[in-house]
Amino acid sequence: MSHSNKENNLYIYFISIVAAVGGLLFGFDTGVISGAIPFVTRHFDLNVYQEGFTVSVLIIACIIGASLTGILCEKYGEKRILIGMAIFFTISAILSAVAKSHPGLIIARFIGGLAVGISSVLSPMYIAEISPARIRGRLVSLNQFSIVFGILLTYLSNWLLVDIGPNNWRWMFGVEAIPAGLFIFLLFYVPESPRWLAKHNFYDQALTILSKISGTEQANLEVVEIKKALAGEEGTYRELIQPGLRRILIVAVILGFLSQVCGIDAVIYYAPQIFMQSGFESASSAFFASVIVGIINFIFTLIALVYVDKFGRRPLLLFGLFGMTLSLLIAGYTMRLNTAQGYLVLIPILTFIAFFAFSMGPIPWIFISEVFPNKIRGRAVSIATMALWISNFIVVQNFPWMVAKIGGGSFYVFALVCFFTFLFVSFNMPETKGKTLEEIEEMWKR
Repeated sequence: MSHSNKENNLYIYFISIVAAVGGLLFGFDTGVISGAIPFVTRHFDLNVYQEGFTVSVLIIACIIGASLTGILCEKYGEKRILIGMAIFFTISAILSAVAKSHPGLIIARFIGGLAVGISSVLSPMYIAEISPARIRGRLVSLNQFSIVFGILLTYLSNWLLVDIGPNNWRWMFGVEAIPAGLFIFLLFYVPESPRWLAKHNFYDQALTILSKISGTEQANLEVVEIKKALAGEEGTYRELIQPGLRRILIVAVILGFLSQVCGIDAVIYYAPQIFMQSGFESASSAFFASVIVGIINFIFTLIALVYVDKFGRRPLLLFGLFGMTLSLLIAGYTMRLNTAQGYLVLIPILTFIAFFAFSMGPIPWIFISEVFPNKIRGRAVSIATMALWISNFIVVQNFPWMVAKIGGGSFYVFALVCFFTFLFVSFNMPETKGKTLEEIEEMWKR
Protein backbone atom coordinates (compact mmCIF):
# COMPACT_ATOMS: atom_id res chain seq x y z
CA MET A 1 0.00 0.00 0.00
CA SER A 2 2.77 2.44 0.93
CA HIS A 3 4.40 1.78 -2.45
CA SER A 4 1.22 2.77 -4.27
CA ASN A 5 0.90 5.88 -2.08
CA LYS A 6 4.43 6.85 -3.01
CA GLU A 7 3.59 6.45 -6.69
CA ASN A 8 0.46 8.54 -6.23
CA ASN A 9 2.44 11.29 -4.53
CA LEU A 10 5.03 11.29 -7.32
CA TYR A 11 2.25 11.60 -9.92
CA ILE A 12 0.44 14.37 -7.99
CA TYR A 13 3.67 16.35 -7.54
CA PHE A 14 4.62 15.84 -11.21
CA ILE A 15 1.26 17.23 -12.42
CA SER A 16 1.39 20.14 -9.95
CA ILE A 17 4.98 21.08 -10.79
CA VAL A 18 4.23 21.04 -14.53
CA ALA A 19 1.13 23.23 -14.01
CA ALA A 20 3.19 25.56 -11.79
CA VAL A 21 5.62 26.20 -14.70
CA GLY A 22 2.81 28.54 -15.81
CA GLY A 23 3.52 30.49 -12.60
CA LEU A 24 7.26 30.54 -13.34
CA LEU A 25 6.61 32.03 -16.81
CA PHE A 26 4.14 34.48 -15.21
CA GLY A 27 6.93 35.64 -12.84
CA PHE A 28 9.49 35.79 -15.63
CA ASP A 29 7.22 37.76 -17.97
CA THR A 30 6.26 40.34 -15.33
CA GLY A 31 9.83 40.72 -14.04
CA VAL A 32 11.87 40.79 -17.28
CA ILE A 33 10.71 44.30 -18.21
CA SER A 34 12.42 45.88 -15.17
CA GLY A 35 15.86 45.04 -16.63
CA ALA A 36 15.00 45.50 -20.31
CA ILE A 37 13.09 48.80 -20.20
CA PRO A 38 16.08 51.23 -19.98
CA PHE A 39 17.63 49.65 -23.11
CA VAL A 40 14.27 49.39 -24.96
CA THR A 41 13.65 53.09 -24.21
CA ARG A 42 17.04 54.02 -25.64
CA HIS A 43 16.76 51.69 -28.69
CA PHE A 44 13.33 52.96 -29.80
CA ASP A 45 13.85 56.52 -28.44
CA LEU A 46 10.65 56.38 -26.34
CA ASN A 47 9.08 59.28 -24.44
CA VAL A 48 7.90 58.78 -20.83
CA TYR A 49 4.33 57.90 -21.88
CA GLN A 50 5.51 55.28 -24.39
CA GLU A 51 7.88 53.89 -21.76
CA GLY A 52 5.05 53.66 -19.20
CA PHE A 53 2.75 51.96 -21.72
CA THR A 54 5.48 49.41 -22.60
CA VAL A 55 5.41 48.35 -18.94
CA SER A 56 1.66 48.60 -18.26
CA VAL A 57 0.39 46.96 -21.51
CA LEU A 58 1.18 43.61 -19.86
CA ILE A 59 -1.21 44.35 -16.97
CA ILE A 60 -3.97 45.54 -19.36
CA ALA A 61 -3.64 42.24 -21.29
CA CYS A 62 -3.60 40.33 -17.95
CA ILE A 63 -7.02 41.75 -17.04
CA ILE A 64 -8.40 40.62 -20.44
CA GLY A 65 -6.74 37.17 -20.21
CA ALA A 66 -8.02 36.61 -16.66
CA SER A 67 -11.57 37.65 -17.64
CA LEU A 68 -11.74 35.12 -20.52
CA THR A 69 -10.14 32.13 -18.80
CA GLY A 70 -13.16 30.86 -16.88
CA ILE A 71 -15.45 30.72 -19.92
CA LEU A 72 -12.72 29.16 -22.14
CA CYS A 73 -11.89 26.49 -19.53
CA GLU A 74 -15.51 25.56 -19.00
CA LYS A 75 -15.97 25.09 -22.74
CA TYR A 76 -12.68 23.53 -23.90
CA GLY A 77 -11.21 21.98 -20.74
CA GLU A 78 -8.30 23.13 -18.63
CA LYS A 79 -5.59 21.06 -20.33
CA ARG A 80 -6.22 22.57 -23.79
CA ILE A 81 -6.18 26.11 -22.39
CA LEU A 82 -2.92 25.35 -20.51
CA ILE A 83 -1.33 24.27 -23.83
CA GLY A 84 -2.69 27.41 -25.58
CA MET A 85 -1.26 29.55 -22.78
CA ALA A 86 2.20 27.91 -23.12
CA ILE A 87 2.14 28.60 -26.88
CA PHE A 88 1.30 32.28 -26.18
CA PHE A 89 4.26 32.55 -23.77
CA THR A 90 6.59 31.09 -26.44
CA ILE A 91 5.30 33.36 -29.25
CA SER A 92 5.56 36.43 -26.98
CA ALA A 93 9.19 35.66 -26.05
CA ILE A 94 10.26 35.18 -29.68
CA LEU A 95 8.35 38.21 -31.05
CA SER A 96 9.70 40.45 -28.24
CA ALA A 97 13.26 39.34 -29.02
CA VAL A 98 12.99 40.08 -32.77
CA ALA A 99 10.77 43.22 -32.57
CA LYS A 100 11.72 45.69 -35.32
CA SER A 101 9.52 48.53 -34.04
CA HIS A 102 7.95 49.77 -30.80
CA PRO A 103 4.38 48.77 -31.91
CA GLY A 104 5.79 45.28 -32.70
CA LEU A 105 7.16 45.02 -29.17
CA ILE A 106 3.82 46.24 -27.71
CA ILE A 107 1.94 43.47 -29.62
CA ALA A 108 4.45 40.86 -28.39
CA ARG A 109 4.12 42.06 -24.77
CA PHE A 110 0.31 42.09 -25.11
CA ILE A 111 0.34 38.40 -26.18
CA GLY A 112 2.56 37.65 -23.16
CA GLY A 113 0.15 39.57 -20.92
CA LEU A 114 -2.79 37.45 -22.12
CA ALA A 115 -0.77 34.35 -21.16
CA VAL A 116 0.07 35.79 -17.72
CA GLY A 117 -3.62 36.63 -17.12
CA ILE A 118 -4.68 33.09 -18.12
CA SER A 119 -1.91 31.58 -15.96
CA SER A 120 -2.94 33.63 -12.91
CA VAL A 121 -6.42 32.03 -13.03
CA LEU A 122 -5.70 28.62 -14.51
CA SER A 123 -2.52 27.28 -12.87
CA PRO A 124 -3.76 27.54 -9.23
CA MET A 125 -7.30 26.45 -10.20
CA TYR A 126 -6.08 23.37 -12.09
CA ILE A 127 -3.73 22.38 -9.23
CA ALA A 128 -6.59 22.80 -6.70
CA GLU A 129 -8.85 20.55 -8.80
CA ILE A 130 -6.38 17.65 -9.07
CA SER A 131 -4.99 17.88 -5.47
CA PRO A 132 -5.98 15.66 -2.52
CA ALA A 133 -7.45 17.80 0.32
CA ARG A 134 -4.64 17.05 2.81
CA ILE A 135 -1.90 18.68 0.67
CA ARG A 136 -3.93 21.03 -1.54
CA GLY A 137 -2.68 24.21 0.17
CA ARG A 138 0.93 23.12 -0.27
CA LEU A 139 0.45 22.21 -3.94
CA VAL A 140 -1.38 25.45 -4.82
CA SER A 141 1.41 27.34 -2.97
CA LEU A 142 3.79 25.75 -5.50
CA ASN A 143 2.31 28.16 -8.06
CA GLN A 144 3.14 31.24 -5.95
CA PHE A 145 6.57 29.74 -5.25
CA SER A 146 7.08 29.39 -9.03
CA ILE A 147 6.03 33.02 -9.66
CA VAL A 148 8.57 34.21 -7.07
CA PHE A 149 11.23 31.86 -8.52
CA GLY A 150 10.45 33.23 -12.01
CA ILE A 151 11.00 36.81 -10.78
CA LEU A 152 14.29 35.77 -9.14
CA LEU A 153 15.40 34.01 -12.37
CA THR A 154 14.65 37.24 -14.26
CA TYR A 155 16.83 39.29 -11.89
CA LEU A 156 19.71 36.84 -12.39
CA SER A 157 19.18 36.48 -16.17
CA ASN A 158 19.02 40.28 -16.70
CA TRP A 159 22.13 40.74 -14.55
CA LEU A 160 24.07 38.12 -16.58
CA LEU A 161 22.97 39.59 -19.94
CA VAL A 162 23.30 43.31 -19.16
CA ASP A 163 26.84 43.67 -20.56
CA ILE A 164 26.59 41.62 -23.79
CA GLY A 165 26.10 44.62 -26.07
CA PRO A 166 23.38 46.84 -27.60
CA ASN A 167 21.00 43.90 -28.25
CA ASN A 168 21.08 42.72 -24.61
CA TRP A 169 17.36 43.48 -24.18
CA ARG A 170 16.48 41.12 -27.07
CA TRP A 171 18.23 38.26 -25.25
CA MET A 172 16.52 39.21 -21.96
CA PHE A 173 13.13 38.70 -23.64
CA GLY A 174 14.19 35.74 -25.82
CA VAL A 175 15.53 33.51 -23.01
CA GLU A 176 11.92 32.85 -21.89
CA ALA A 177 11.27 30.79 -25.05
CA ILE A 178 13.37 27.94 -23.55
CA PRO A 179 11.20 27.21 -20.44
CA ALA A 180 8.04 28.04 -22.45
CA GLY A 181 8.93 25.45 -25.12
CA LEU A 182 9.66 22.86 -22.43
CA PHE A 183 6.30 23.68 -20.81
CA ILE A 184 4.41 22.87 -24.05
CA PHE A 185 6.18 19.48 -24.24
CA LEU A 186 5.49 18.56 -20.57
CA LEU A 187 1.79 19.52 -20.74
CA PHE A 188 1.11 16.55 -23.05
CA TYR A 189 1.86 14.31 -20.03
CA VAL A 190 -0.66 15.84 -17.61
CA PRO A 191 -4.34 14.78 -17.44
CA GLU A 192 -7.48 16.84 -17.95
CA SER A 193 -9.05 18.08 -14.68
CA PRO A 194 -11.22 15.19 -13.34
CA ARG A 195 -13.79 17.74 -12.15
CA TRP A 196 -14.08 19.22 -15.67
CA LEU A 197 -14.50 15.68 -17.09
CA ALA A 198 -17.22 14.89 -14.53
CA LYS A 199 -19.00 18.16 -15.30
CA HIS A 200 -19.13 17.10 -18.98
CA ASN A 201 -20.32 13.56 -18.10
CA PHE A 202 -16.99 11.80 -18.77
CA TYR A 203 -17.27 9.98 -15.45
CA ASP A 204 -15.16 6.95 -16.46
CA GLN A 205 -12.21 9.13 -17.46
CA ALA A 206 -12.62 11.23 -14.29
CA LEU A 207 -12.61 8.04 -12.19
CA THR A 208 -9.46 6.73 -13.96
CA ILE A 209 -7.54 9.96 -13.23
CA LEU A 210 -8.79 10.22 -9.62
CA SER A 211 -7.83 6.54 -9.04
CA LYS A 212 -4.31 7.28 -10.25
CA ILE A 213 -4.14 10.28 -7.88
CA SER A 214 -5.92 9.00 -4.73
CA GLY A 215 -6.38 5.23 -5.11
CA THR A 216 -9.55 3.43 -6.23
CA GLU A 217 -11.46 3.57 -2.94
CA GLN A 218 -11.01 7.32 -2.43
CA ALA A 219 -11.65 7.98 -6.15
CA ASN A 220 -15.07 6.25 -5.98
CA LEU A 221 -16.02 8.37 -2.95
CA GLU A 222 -14.90 11.56 -4.70
CA VAL A 223 -16.88 10.79 -7.88
CA VAL A 224 -20.03 10.30 -5.75
CA GLU A 225 -19.34 13.65 -3.99
CA ILE A 226 -18.71 15.42 -7.31
CA LYS A 227 -21.95 14.02 -8.84
CA LYS A 228 -23.92 15.13 -5.80
CA ALA A 229 -22.39 18.61 -5.86
CA LEU A 230 -22.95 19.04 -9.62
CA ALA A 231 -26.61 17.96 -9.33
CA GLY A 232 -27.36 20.98 -7.12
CA GLU A 233 -25.67 23.59 -9.36
CA GLU A 234 -26.67 25.46 -12.48
CA GLY A 235 -23.23 26.79 -13.45
CA THR A 236 -24.48 30.24 -14.54
CA TYR A 237 -23.33 33.72 -13.55
CA ARG A 238 -26.81 34.21 -12.01
CA GLU A 239 -25.91 31.54 -9.45
CA LEU A 240 -23.05 33.72 -8.20
CA ILE A 241 -25.50 36.32 -6.87
CA GLN A 242 -27.48 33.80 -4.77
CA PRO A 243 -27.05 34.56 -1.02
CA GLY A 244 -24.52 31.78 -0.15
CA LEU A 245 -22.36 32.16 -3.24
CA ARG A 246 -22.60 35.95 -3.23
CA ARG A 247 -20.83 35.99 0.14
CA ILE A 248 -17.96 33.79 -1.14
CA LEU A 249 -17.57 35.93 -4.27
CA ILE A 250 -17.45 39.18 -2.26
CA VAL A 251 -14.86 37.74 0.17
CA ALA A 252 -12.71 36.35 -2.69
CA VAL A 253 -12.89 39.57 -4.75
CA ILE A 254 -12.03 41.81 -1.76
CA LEU A 255 -9.21 39.50 -0.66
CA GLY A 256 -7.78 39.44 -4.21
CA PHE A 257 -8.04 43.24 -4.47
CA LEU A 258 -6.42 43.85 -1.06
CA SER A 259 -3.58 41.40 -1.77
CA GLN A 260 -2.21 43.91 -4.29
CA VAL A 261 -3.16 47.20 -2.55
CA CYS A 262 -1.21 46.24 0.59
CA GLY A 263 1.98 47.74 -0.87
CA ILE A 264 3.73 44.69 -2.34
CA ASP A 265 3.64 45.95 -5.94
CA ALA A 266 5.08 49.29 -4.88
CA VAL A 267 8.04 47.48 -3.29
CA ILE A 268 8.56 44.91 -6.11
CA TYR A 269 8.24 47.34 -9.05
CA TYR A 270 9.93 50.36 -7.49
CA ALA A 271 12.45 48.81 -5.06
CA PRO A 272 15.56 50.39 -6.66
CA GLN A 273 13.95 53.85 -6.62
CA ILE A 274 12.87 53.44 -2.96
CA PHE A 275 16.43 52.45 -2.00
CA MET A 276 18.02 55.29 -4.04
CA GLN A 277 15.74 57.78 -2.24
CA SER A 278 16.69 56.22 1.09
CA GLY A 279 20.36 57.10 0.74
CA PHE A 280 22.02 54.16 -1.04
CA GLU A 281 25.25 55.47 -2.55
CA SER A 282 25.03 54.00 -6.07
CA ALA A 283 22.57 52.46 -8.52
CA SER A 284 24.41 49.13 -8.32
CA SER A 285 24.07 48.95 -4.50
CA ALA A 286 20.35 49.81 -4.85
CA PHE A 287 20.02 47.07 -7.50
CA PHE A 288 21.79 44.60 -5.18
CA ALA A 289 19.31 45.52 -2.40
CA SER A 290 16.49 44.66 -4.88
CA VAL A 291 18.06 41.23 -5.47
CA ILE A 292 18.03 40.70 -1.67
CA VAL A 293 14.28 41.53 -1.77
CA GLY A 294 13.86 38.79 -4.41
CA ILE A 295 15.80 36.25 -2.34
CA ILE A 296 13.85 36.99 0.89
CA ASN A 297 10.57 36.70 -1.07
CA PHE A 298 11.72 33.32 -2.41
CA ILE A 299 12.88 31.90 0.96
CA PHE A 300 9.76 32.90 2.92
CA THR A 301 7.39 31.61 0.21
CA LEU A 302 8.89 28.19 1.07
CA ILE A 303 7.47 28.59 4.61
CA ALA A 304 3.95 28.82 3.18
CA LEU A 305 4.64 25.75 1.07
CA VAL A 306 5.61 23.72 4.15
CA TYR A 307 3.15 25.03 6.76
CA VAL A 308 -0.07 26.14 5.03
CA ASP A 309 -1.69 22.69 5.38
CA LYS A 310 -0.36 22.28 8.93
CA PHE A 311 -1.31 25.62 10.54
CA GLY A 312 -4.16 26.52 8.16
CA ARG A 313 -4.89 29.54 5.94
CA ARG A 314 -6.34 31.92 8.56
CA PRO A 315 -3.58 31.80 11.24
CA LEU A 316 -0.78 32.29 8.68
CA LEU A 317 -2.68 35.16 7.02
CA LEU A 318 -3.49 36.97 10.28
CA PHE A 319 0.05 36.61 11.64
CA GLY A 320 1.49 37.81 8.30
CA LEU A 321 -0.83 40.84 8.12
CA PHE A 322 0.06 41.87 11.67
CA GLY A 323 3.79 41.73 10.80
CA MET A 324 3.23 43.58 7.49
CA THR A 325 1.38 46.43 9.27
CA LEU A 326 4.17 46.81 11.83
CA SER A 327 6.94 46.67 9.18
CA LEU A 328 5.27 49.34 7.02
CA LEU A 329 4.81 51.69 10.00
CA ILE A 330 8.54 51.36 10.79
CA ALA A 331 9.50 51.79 7.09
CA GLY A 332 7.38 54.97 6.90
CA TYR A 333 8.99 56.32 10.07
CA THR A 334 12.58 55.63 8.90
CA MET A 335 11.85 57.14 5.44
CA ARG A 336 10.63 60.34 7.12
CA LEU A 337 13.73 60.69 9.33
CA ASN A 338 16.12 63.01 7.52
CA THR A 339 19.01 61.12 9.09
CA ALA A 340 17.81 57.82 7.61
CA GLN A 341 20.45 55.87 5.73
CA GLY A 342 19.54 53.26 3.12
CA TYR A 343 20.22 50.25 5.31
CA LEU A 344 17.90 51.59 8.01
CA VAL A 345 14.89 51.49 5.64
CA LEU A 346 16.03 48.22 4.02
CA ILE A 347 15.43 46.22 7.26
CA PRO A 348 11.66 46.97 7.68
CA ILE A 349 11.14 46.53 3.90
CA LEU A 350 12.76 43.08 4.08
CA THR A 351 10.63 42.11 7.11
CA PHE A 352 7.54 43.34 5.21
CA ILE A 353 8.50 41.11 2.23
CA ALA A 354 9.12 38.15 4.57
CA PHE A 355 5.70 38.48 6.28
CA PHE A 356 3.99 38.98 2.87
CA ALA A 357 5.72 35.97 1.29
CA PHE A 358 4.14 33.37 3.60
CA SER A 359 0.74 35.05 3.99
CA MET A 360 -0.75 37.60 1.55
CA GLY A 361 1.46 36.24 -1.26
CA PRO A 362 0.19 32.66 -1.60
CA ILE A 363 -2.95 32.42 0.56
CA PRO A 364 -5.38 34.60 -1.48
CA TRP A 365 -4.49 32.46 -4.56
CA ILE A 366 -5.13 29.24 -2.58
CA PHE A 367 -8.41 30.56 -1.14
CA ILE A 368 -9.71 31.89 -4.50
CA SER A 369 -8.90 28.59 -6.25
CA GLU A 370 -10.62 26.32 -3.70
CA VAL A 371 -13.77 28.07 -2.37
CA PHE A 372 -16.06 28.03 -5.42
CA PRO A 373 -18.43 25.21 -6.50
CA ASN A 374 -17.32 22.97 -9.39
CA LYS A 375 -19.75 24.18 -12.06
CA ILE A 376 -19.05 27.86 -11.56
CA ARG A 377 -15.40 27.71 -10.40
CA GLY A 378 -13.81 28.85 -13.68
CA ARG A 379 -15.96 31.96 -14.05
CA ALA A 380 -15.82 32.87 -10.36
CA VAL A 381 -12.01 32.51 -10.15
CA SER A 382 -11.76 34.71 -13.27
CA ILE A 383 -13.80 37.48 -11.61
CA ALA A 384 -11.75 37.39 -8.38
CA THR A 385 -8.45 37.33 -10.31
CA MET A 386 -9.56 40.26 -12.49
CA ALA A 387 -10.08 42.28 -9.27
CA LEU A 388 -6.52 41.38 -8.29
CA TRP A 389 -5.07 42.59 -11.63
CA ILE A 390 -7.12 45.81 -11.61
CA SER A 391 -5.78 46.66 -8.13
CA ASN A 392 -2.25 45.80 -9.35
CA PHE A 393 -2.71 48.30 -12.22
CA ILE A 394 -4.01 51.01 -9.83
CA VAL A 395 -0.98 50.67 -7.50
CA VAL A 396 1.63 50.54 -10.29
CA GLN A 397 0.14 53.63 -11.95
CA ASN A 398 -0.25 55.71 -8.78
CA PHE A 399 2.73 54.85 -6.59
CA PRO A 400 5.16 57.33 -8.27
CA TRP A 401 2.54 60.09 -7.72
CA MET A 402 2.12 59.02 -4.05
CA VAL A 403 5.89 59.16 -3.47
CA ALA A 404 6.08 62.61 -5.09
CA LYS A 405 3.20 63.93 -2.94
CA ILE A 406 3.68 62.25 0.45
CA GLY A 407 7.08 60.47 0.25
CA GLY A 408 7.59 58.03 3.14
CA GLY A 409 3.98 58.66 4.19
CA SER A 410 3.00 56.24 1.37
CA PHE A 411 4.03 53.43 3.71
CA TYR A 412 1.54 54.67 6.35
CA VAL A 413 -1.25 54.40 3.72
CA PHE A 414 -0.23 50.79 2.95
CA ALA A 415 -0.02 50.01 6.72
CA LEU A 416 -3.62 51.21 7.08
CA VAL A 417 -4.68 48.90 4.20
CA CYS A 418 -2.93 45.96 5.93
CA PHE A 419 -4.67 46.71 9.22
CA PHE A 420 -8.07 46.90 7.46
CA THR A 421 -7.29 43.56 5.71
CA PHE A 422 -6.44 42.02 9.12
CA LEU A 423 -9.91 43.00 10.40
CA PHE A 424 -11.60 41.85 7.17
CA VAL A 425 -9.97 38.39 7.34
CA SER A 426 -10.76 38.06 11.09
CA PHE A 427 -14.49 38.51 10.52
CA ASN A 428 -15.07 37.07 7.05
CA MET A 429 -12.64 34.30 6.08
CA PRO A 430 -13.40 30.71 7.11
CA GLU A 431 -10.71 28.01 7.48
CA THR A 432 -10.58 25.58 4.51
CA LYS A 433 -7.58 23.46 5.58
CA GLY A 434 -7.97 19.71 5.00
CA LYS A 435 -11.46 19.91 3.43
CA THR A 436 -12.30 18.49 -0.02
CA LEU A 437 -13.58 20.99 -2.60
CA GLU A 438 -17.06 19.48 -2.17
CA GLU A 439 -16.92 19.81 1.66
CA ILE A 440 -15.93 23.49 1.29
CA GLU A 441 -18.95 23.94 -0.98
CA GLU A 442 -21.26 22.42 1.68
CA MET A 443 -19.73 24.65 4.37
CA TRP A 444 -20.89 27.81 2.56
CA LYS A 445 -24.45 26.51 2.22
CA ARG A 446 -24.92 26.31 6.01
